[in-house]
Amino acid sequence: MRILLAEDERPLARAIVKIFEKNNYSADAVYNGEDALSYIESGNYDAAVLDIMMPKMDGITVLKKLRAKGNLIPILMLTAKSDVDDKVLGLDSGANDYLTKPFDSKELLARIRAMTRGSSNVDSKLILGNISLDRASFELSSPNGEFRLTNKEFQMMELLMLNPGSLIPSERFLEKIWGFDTDAEINVVWAYISYLRKKLNSLNSNIYIKASRNAGYSLEESND
Repeated sequence: MRILLAEDERPLARAIVKIFEKNNYSADAVYNGEDALSYIESGNYDAAVLDIMMPKMDGITVLKKLRAKGNLIPILMLTAKSDVDDKVLGLDSGANDYLTKPFDSKELLARIRAMTRGSSNVDSKLILGNISLDRASFELSSPNGEFRLTNKEFQMMELLMLNPGSLIPSERFLEKIWGFDTDAEINVVWAYISYLRKKLNSLNSNIYIKASRNAGYSLEESND
């Protein structure tokens, strides 16, 4: 899952991004409302965290513009404003949740889980063939054993299992998991695909990652 964080306090933004990445999310940070709107409209994010008081465009305006265009991305408003009227304004403008600063990282993560779980009709455990991916524990398992996946491994496997049989271009993995501004090269995708294939093989999986030359990868079920 990829999260867009819009927070103009850069030290806080860096700390929140680290919290997300430690918990197997990918996250990008922007520092003003105009960039937040542009990034979210790219369609590359599964959720967003918006500060209210930001330069160029405040978080409430960003929220209203997104909802006016029919964009239903889950949004958590993160702000120092704790007055009830401010919370009501945020929620009435289309926010899914509201968290005031200072906050506990555990509560932030719990609220992210709750609002994305409620918006996605996807179970916490993904199953294809004899393979299960637990989105809470990050474990990839079969009747023959289990592996706890690293951050990038988990996100790649999640993307594949959410789109079984669909061709996913290598560039899509790079944008979705490493981000638009990454310095990573396309061969990093191949490397992580290789890691996942080895794990699936060790689990005696009856699904496999198929490579389509110069096109991308898809998750397929074996016919054996």
